[in-house]
Amino acid sequence: MRLLVSFAALFLSVLLLQLSSGGVGPLDVLSGTELGFTTGQIGLLGSAHFFGFFIGCWWAPRVMGSVGHSRAFAAFTAAGAIGLLAHMMVVDAYAWAVMRAATGFCVAGCYTVIEAWLQAKTDNANRGRTMGTYRMVDTGGSLLAQLMIGVLEPASYVSYNLLGILCCAALLPLTLTRAPQPETGAAPRLRPGIAWRLSPLAVAGVIVSGVSGASFRMVGPLYGAQVGLTADQIGLFLAAFVLGGAVAQWPAGWAADRHDRRHVLVWFSVASIAACGVTVASSGLGVVAVFLAALLFGAASFPIYSIAAAHAHDWAEDSERVELSAALMFFYAIGAIAAPLTTSWLIAAYGPPALFAFIAAAHVGLLLFGLVRMRTRPSAGTRNPYVWIPRTSFLVGRIFRRSK
Repeated sequence: MRLLVSFAALFLSVLLLQLSSGGVGPLDVLSGTELGFTTGQIGLLGSAHFFGFFIGCWWAPRVMGSVGHSRAFAAFTAAGAIGLLAHMMVVDAYAWAVMRAATGFCVAGCYTVIEAWLQAKTDNANRGRTMGTYRMVDTGGSLLAQLMIGVLEPASYVSYNLLGILCCAALLPLTLTRAPQPETGAAPRLRPGIAWRLSPLAVAGVIVSGVSGASFRMVGPLYGAQVGLTADQIGLFLAAFVLGGAVAQWPAGWAADRHDRRHVLVWFSVASIAACGVTVASSGLGVVAVFLAALLFGAASFPIYSIAAAHAHDWAEDSERVELSAALMFFYAIGAIAAPLTTSWLIAAYGPPALFAFIAAAHVGLLLFGLVRMRTRPSAGTRNPYVWIPRTSFLVGRIFRRSK
């Protein structure tokens, strides 16, 4: 209970931030469809979000070091609120892409501040409970954000204003807390080559994880609308994906700690390919079948990032972990930036099943590459405990480094 009280301001800011930023993706898809945007333009919005997210991940530690945690958080939140509130002032797909980049920039910057604060205020005695609570709040906020789609009217000032208000409200708990701001550590260097040197398979895994997650979350609402789901059903469709991914982390961690992580990664890719086929086959079998397929797809694809990251960290020295986490986030962002635009074009050309055909193809590539890597070198001699790692900022590796 003391833990919840001491970090209540941070966790409340996380919840409000998730409600605002998590709701804008599916709302933009439904709004863009109503306003006559092409599927390619709708995909561009998702790609723009992750482009802004990457820029925020890279720049946020430097801003935080210059002006402090609270001021940096306020600046990033203001950028996100402006991006949300400006939507219905300029109804243009390319202007919306700039606004979505601002939202992604906000998310990355705010999470960087929050995670830097958590890292500075936790120790080995409470680190596990702190991060468990943090993940629970973050995942719970993501679930609620998807469910909000059922009550947010597309292409409405009120809907975007509500999300903007929630984004602004995230300012209050953190900026008004009496807790002293922590010292700002040095920003991690971004060296993508370190991840490839330590584990090419982990790089492939996080890229494919970015392709899967970004495609589903940013273009999944378009798929849902085209297979006949209503707005509230699309919210449940997305929430089922998040819920499946959260529940699967525990069995994924159990398997990854007891077996060769490359085998576990390959089998989760096989499961993801099968889940893609089930999702497409269930599209005509009723709403419940579609929801269950989304749950299965989330369970199969969501843990891949953490499994790949755990495999990479098995080969890393303690001094390399922060830079390795930043490098893995970079490769995740590469996949996440490219995927929404690509899948939206494929849907326009070949119909809704093309979304899952593309995701399945990415997992086939990961499966084949994993088999090649298993023949190239033996498994790591020493393994670190599996950790469910959020894909939130370049600083997240700092939080988990001491608990390994």
